[in-house]
Amino acid sequence: MHIHPIFLYGLKTEYNKNFSNTRGNKIITNPVYDTVTFLGNNTSAGNVLKRLKNITCPYTGVKMIPGSENKTIEKKIDKAKKISDVIKILISYTNYMQPVEREMFEVFKQYSSKNPNGKFQEVLHRIYSDALAKLKLEEFAVLDKVDAISKELSPQTALYLRSKTTKCREIILENRAEDTFKRKTFLTSLNEIRPANDNEQQILERMKDNALYLPTSGSSVNAFVVKYANRSEQEIAKRLLRASVATIEHVKPDSHGGANSLGNFMLVSAQANNRRANMPLEKYIERYPNIPKYCQVYINQIITSIYRGKLRGCESYPFKLKKTLTEESNGRIKLDLTHYRYTEEQANNIVKQYHLAQQNH
Repeated sequence: MHIHPIFLYGLKTEYNKNFSNTRGNKIITNPVYDTVTFLGNNTSAGNVLKRLKNITCPYTGVKMIPGSENKTIEKKIDKAKKISDVIKILISYTNYMQPVEREMFEVFKQYSSKNPNGKFQEVLHRIYSDALAKLKLEEFAVLDKVDAISKELSPQTALYLRSKTTKCREIILENRAEDTFKRKTFLTSLNEIRPANDNEQQILERMKDNALYLPTSGSSVNAFVVKYANRSEQEIAKRLLRASVATIEHVKPDSHGGANSLGNFMLVSAQANNRRANMPLEKYIERYPNIPKYCQVYINQIITSIYRGKLRGCESYPFKLKKTLTEESNGRIKLDLTHYRYTEEQANNIVKQYHLAQQNH
């Protein structure tokens, strides 16, 4: 699952040379903030999925926005003159927003009702100080858990780990623009620790799992406020929906040998795609236990789309996806296809007939 460097959550983000983190209170200029695309693999087999509308993300349970529709929305946002105009554009998409984005939208909407000519930045600046303090406490809470687990390591390894978490705390407290705490840097630093034995390896894996809970703008309102306080009005507004844009997900990551075929693809929100990265699906379900339920909702909607003729030539997709999900989740996800009007053999024959007809034309 190779994701082109994008705007979401700091995992792979590019900025120009004028970049400064918002904690240093410098304005961030010209960030690369494009829609999600994929490099290094071929997801064209999933293009037929991208055209679907009103599909629920199988990882978050929130409905997704097709990329083409989001582009239209963003063009409208670019033309908006004031915050009240943007709120009118976004309000019909409230149910498509992820939890953090929806909470922020409600804050913006309330402010707009009293200040129709106001700005998104004004809202974020008003709550910035409190949000920054709360964000630091959220970060400390995660670091505390990592430190607690480190007590199970050998003294030498534990001390080395403590030196890293201590440095993180110093950076967080100092709040210097030129040396800001970066979640990705800390996560990467954990991979530099060399375990003395298999037991320590397991302990380190637990520490990494806990470190993933470090707040991001997609998981914490406070992180959202701090990150976007000095972004442009358009960027802030567009960010509220970009987390919900539908993207193609490799159920079995291509980096782990996953195929670039429809049977290994699902539509998932950009936020969920980026959040999972290459995490094994079974482990991802441990973090988000409602995924099996959401996957069933997803496949039910896919079947409805097939009945409506939206996925001609893809009638076997439910069976292929069921097999992939069962294997990758180690049996945690077992899609129920008993209500599907086709047997697997019938679905395969329909697909063959469809492609033969396409070739003859």
